[in-house]
Amino acid sequence: MTGPAWAPLFLTLLGLCVGSFLNVVIYRVPRQLSIVWPGSFCPVCRAPISWYDNLPVVGWMLVGGRCRVCRARISARYPVVEALTGGLFLLHLIVFGWDPTLVPRILFACAMVALFAIDLEHKLLPNAITLPGIAAGLAFSLVFPPGIVDAAIGVVAGYGSLWLVATAWELFAKKEAMGGGDLKMLAMVGAFLGWQGVVITFFVGFVVGGVFSGMLLAARKVRLASQIPFGTFLAIGAVVASFWGLQMLNWYLSFYRM
Repeated sequence: MTGPAWAPLFLTLLGLCVGSFLNVVIYRVPRQLSIVWPGSFCPVCRAPISWYDNLPVVGWMLVGGRCRVCRARISARYPVVEALTGGLFLLHLIVFGWDPTLVPRILFACAMVALFAIDLEHKLLPNAITLPGIAAGLAFSLVFPPGIVDAAIGVVAGYGSLWLVATAWELFAKKEAMGGGDLKMLAMVGAFLGWQGVVITFFVGFVVGGVFSGMLLAARKVRLASQIPFGTFLAIGAVVASFWGLQMLNWYLSFYRM
């Protein structure tokens, strides 16, 4: 990793601030509220939140995770998202260095953080994120890897592969397997990471989702008929694919070249 010595700290602090904005997106987009106006407010009493209480991570800790006005609990999701985003910004710098690819990959990771949290809470993957994400991924791919051809193939592969899986399951089980949001989300992954990223995302998401669902079933926290937010696991797979997807795919294919 090359660049000025202050760069890691600067990028981490920037990530914390972006994480604070992502919390706004996560709360407001599913509720169809403006992400611009009004300013931050308590989700219970709607009292405005002061700037010093809105500092990433620190603000939540200073108020003890409660609103200063009504004393209602404020979800720990807020500092977690902020800290996670700050950590992802730093990790991107470590993995990609000061390569121009850093910009689209960070934006992609931010979208995945938002989709992860929204799907986990609402079982929803909003078009307001996935559809512009597909367009942005294709636009970036005109200049950055994976290139527009692989990106276009990735969109078709991402949407089409999940559509085939969902259709097959619906024919077999006579019920809906997944919503259209999952299909658009994987198409967005394809736009940013190409068809190779789709393969790794689907594989990692399927494995992580399977393990997590199995643990919940074993603990009797869910039933077989329960709806599992697959987009949450796709988001994990997508971030892994963004960082190490090509290396993972080349490692796997190396077994067939021997």
